[in-house]
Amino acid sequence: QVQLEESGGGVVQAGGSLRLSCAASGRTFSGYAMGWFRQAPGKEREFVAAISWSGISASYEDSVKGRFTITRDNAKNTVYLQMNSLKPEDTAVYYCARRPSGTRSQNEYDYDYWGQGTQVTVSS
Repeated sequence: QVQLEESGGGVVQAGGSLRLSCAASGRTFSGYAMGWFRQAPGKEREFVAAISWSGISASYEDSVKGRFTITRDNAKNTVYLQMNSLKPEDTAVYYCARRPSGTRSQNEYDYDYWGQGTQVTVSS
C-alpha cells in the first residue's frame, strides 16, 4: 500500500505563490513517476504536471507552463508543486498521484494511488 498526503494549500491573492507538497509512505517511491491533478467546482479533474521517477523529465498542462514547477526529492519521498503568478482560475482541489511506472503520463487513469487533496483558493 502507498499513502499520499498533500499539504501546502490555502488562500492567496492573485499573483501570489504557494508550494504544495505530497509526502509518500509505504512502498518504494523513487522508482515511480508522480503527477499533480486538480478539480475545480463543477468541473472534471484535469492534469496539471507530472515528473519522471528520476526527476529529469517533467510535463505541464499548457495553462500552467512557465508558472508552475514540479520537483521531487526521492530521499524525502516527497514531490512538490511550486505555483507562482497564481490566477483565480487556478482555484481547485489539488491532488497528487503515483503512477506504477517510471515514465510520466498526463492521463489520470495511468495513476493508481491518490492523495486526499488540498484546497487552493486564489482571490482576485
